[in-house]
Amino acid sequence: MGAKELPFTKEQIESIIRDHPTPFHIYDEDAIRANVRRLIKAFDWAHGFKEYFAVKATPNPHILKILHEEGCGADCSSLAELVLAERTGLAGGEIVFTSNDTPAVEYVKAKQLGALINLDDISHIDFLERTAGIPESISCRYNPGPLRSGNAIIGNPQEAKYGFTREQIFEGYSVLRKKGVRSFGLHTMVASNELNNQYFIDTAVMLFELALEVFEKTGVRIESVNLGGGFGIPYGPEDEPVSIELISKGIRLAYDERIKNSPLHPLKIYMESGRLITGPCGFLVSKVLHLKDTYKKYAGLDSCMANLMRPAVYGAYHHITVLGKEHLPAGTKYDVTGSLCENNDKFAIDRMLPKLEPGDIIVIHDTGAHGHAMGFNYNGKLRSAELLLGTDGTVKLVRRAETLDDYFATLEFAER
Repeated sequence: MGAKELPFTKEQIESIIRDHPTPFHIYDEDAIRANVRRLIKAFDWAHGFKEYFAVKATPNPHILKILHEEGCGADCSSLAELVLAERTGLAGGEIVFTSNDTPAVEYVKAKQLGALINLDDISHIDFLERTAGIPESISCRYNPGPLRSGNAIIGNPQEAKYGFTREQIFEGYSVLRKKGVRSFGLHTMVASNELNNQYFIDTAVMLFELALEVFEKTGVRIESVNLGGGFGIPYGPEDEPVSIELISKGIRLAYDERIKNSPLHPLKIYMESGRLITGPCGFLVSKVLHLKDTYKKYAGLDSCMANLMRPAVYGAYHHITVLGKEHLPAGTKYDVTGSLCENNDKFAIDRMLPKLEPGDIIVIHDTGAHGHAMGFNYNGKLRSAELLLGTDGTVKLVRRAETLDDYFATLEFAER
């Protein structure tokens, strides 16, 4: 992997901090647009190809608007995400609703918007019929169980809570056709943050072959396959990025071999990438607050796990740049921490960095997906602002930082 680069200078960040105190997440609009254009270009051979951005990765209307302008839809998993997509101007075929353990109100909203509902469980067919009604178009999520391996984030498919079994897929489509469904989709998502190119080609092969088998056994013609997302990004210095172009080439070969001369051609291909699009385009900007020297050296920041929980939850690596000290030797070993009352509140463990001082500006890379979105309020911590670095170099506040008033707004205090 090449050196981690930044879309801003220390001087620019110092200027931004005067108006927007640390910590904050900042997103690079140019890089976001470039990433989605590259994905769409790689699959320009595929009939009806569409990227449905995984809203859960970066649920911000300014990000959704940018991606909508680039031709993306939205992959939603909750009522709030459906409303976010709606208020950004998306509707109908621009929304896929992929959820699990789904409340009735969410199915009602998805159907109202005309979203493509992607069922997670065969029992949800009757539940959907009772609560919202069966739409004419529907998709089903497939869990291959022991036929595929997963990875650390989602886990092995056999242990994952998502999707229909192989036997349930055939039964489910037969039932749905009898209930009046006329247009069918097929979906899977069996890995997350995966860097093996072949994994995605194998997933496409699996779905192509399953779609053909569904047609042979039930007469149901699958019109779209959603390959999910799961594309990894090179968080670590040793990581190699996936090649979207090589993946596309492999999927095209698989399509030509299995689908092109079959009754399913033309079969639409969808994706729901999130991390691939925005992950490398976001940065958590923070400051060194305290330095502690006990059994180890600790650099305490003015941000914490509430601003970025991936390192604590997954042991995930996020690269760290000390602005103004990029060219100094990384000669001191630190645990880089926050202030939560939890010992796993660490952005890095035993990380070699230049010698730090209070006030140093720290940039944590690759926080554009599953960064701010996974924030929380434990210990009464307030979630940070989100900023957008525009294509013209200007900086826009796209989510203000939470305040104490926000934190207390939902509480009912006992009368004194």
